[in-house]
Amino acid sequence: MITQEQVLNALRHVMDPDLRRDLVSLKMIEDIEIDGGKVSFSIVLTTPSCPLKSQIEADARRTVLSMTEASEVDINMTARVTESKTVNLGDNCFKHVIAVGSGKGGVGKSTVALNIALALSRDGAKVGLMDADIYGPNIPRMLGLDRLPEKGEGKKIAPAEIHGLKVVSIGFLVQPGQPLIWRGPMLHSAIQQFITDFDWGNLDYLVVDLPPGTGDVQLSLAQSLPISGAVIVTTPQQVSVDDASRAANMFAKLEIPLFGIIENMAYLEMPDGSRQYVFGEKGGEHLASQLEAQFLGRIPLDANIGLSGDIGNPIVVQEPLSPSSEALVAIARNIAAEASKEAFRKNQAG
Repeated sequence: MITQEQVLNALRHVMDPDLRRDLVSLKMIEDIEIDGGKVSFSIVLTTPSCPLKSQIEADARRTVLSMTEASEVDINMTARVTESKTVNLGDNCFKHVIAVGSGKGGVGKSTVALNIALALSRDGAKVGLMDADIYGPNIPRMLGLDRLPEKGEGKKIAPAEIHGLKVVSIGFLVQPGQPLIWRGPMLHSAIQQFITDFDWGNLDYLVVDLPPGTGDVQLSLAQSLPISGAVIVTTPQQVSVDDASRAANMFAKLEIPLFGIIENMAYLEMPDGSRQYVFGEKGGEHLASQLEAQFLGRIPLDANIGLSGDIGNPIVVQEPLSPSSEALVAIARNIAAEASKEAFRKNQAG
């Protein structure tokens, strides 16, 4: 007769490849049930966007079948996002705050930030997107939104909601085309209001679309929220990589962990299947290597990415099975994995 202890002993041989610990010591195994030769249990991952979910499930099933007398193994894959310290602001709680930045404009940072947030949400996480690009708030157009919901009975303002995503942008609060000629104190006040005056609720991930460069908004955000980590978007072009390196140095000075580098507009897929490297090749990957940071992935130069944003229907929603969407989803899952690893490191350090 199979016992729970035999099942647990088998699962002690199954490792989480990212955290490099076994599933039992990580307390990922729950609800073990045994019915004759049938064994069932739950594996509770640290994020619903785990990029190695299928591998972990397959390893667990294979190990229990080989190390016990089980004839059938039924695994329920679920997730509970872990954090080192939840950012608690009254009614608002953020388990992870992820800043998306770039060294310069025009590299597709806002498009990438939006699609990453949507990918995390579509995987089952509770996600918010803060458009902190005060001077160029493009997120409302990319989502086909032009206003916030009508104010309800609560004291706080409700964010816009679409595709399971909560969204706040200065673009909802000013007239279209109105320039914002603000100095540092006003920018800081706006960021504070985005955080405290809106009813974000309890989020697994708050994705923050930063303005390009290394200015006041980045400093204000670092002073206002404990940021779990930052990602930097660049094209392969050397001038973009140079500016991305400056952004990385800024995050280092602000003591914000760098989750990794994303290379956007990496190549153009030709009709014959070949690739044309319009802006150079592997610039983002080389930068990640120089910084000893993760290379989170590359996104092709695809006209549909821009067009889908222009019509308010982002690519991961409009064409979820396209190569561009698959690249963005993979990158979002890699970021979620980095957030889990950072939380694990901090928790281990006490």
